[in-house]
Amino acid sequence: MRILVVEDETRIANLIRRGLAEEGHGVDLAASAEEAMDWLDTASYDVIILDIMLPGMSGIEFSRSVRTQRISTPILMLTAKDTIRDRVDGLDSGADDYLVKPFAFAELSARIRALARRPNEVLPAIFQVGDIRLDPAHREVTLSGNAVELGAREFRILELFMRNPNRVLTRSMIAEHVWDYDFPNVTNVIDVHVGSIRRKIGSDNPTVSIQTVRGAGYRLVTST
Repeated sequence: MRILVVEDETRIANLIRRGLAEEGHGVDLAASAEEAMDWLDTASYDVIILDIMLPGMSGIEFSRSVRTQRISTPILMLTAKDTIRDRVDGLDSGADDYLVKPFAFAELSARIRALARRPNEVLPAIFQVGDIRLDPAHREVTLSGNAVELGAREFRILELFMRNPNRVLTRSMIAEHVWDYDFPNVTNVIDVHVGSIRRKIGSDNPTVSIQTVRGAGYRLVTST
């Protein structure tokens, strides 16, 4: 495999390159997101190993940019952070897997092999459900072509619904996506946010609506 390692800590980058080279992989190193973009302009890769904390453009921003360009190369994100919020941010930016530092090289190698086995499908840069269009990379939502202003958490909830149309999402699933599990009064807060989203996308919208599933949670229902 050919692997791009985007890591600004020289010691870690060299350790990863040495270990991967010993396994027979071709490895290119980039110390910044900007340098990694240059590599992607000239070569194709089977896996990208990406550190979140980079100088200049962050790993999160880089991942979003890569997906916006419809580059579907699997991304394994590395970080010293390990909260639910950090994991969700990384995965929602387009990463496929998440590994916390410090890590065992054997686990890194196993995760790379698992990513390489996945079908190399192009990920949608834009989500369209009914007449609602959501752009994760630019944090934009439109309804029939008109901009919809959503708060940060409202955006994340709507994005979760649009990634899972017609699927029942429990409040626990929504809480994990948007807040830590121990967020106080999370059920009531979710209900308030969903109510606000409903008003903003139109409670009488004929193409898409957020349905309450009694005793379970919510479901984004589309007629198209």
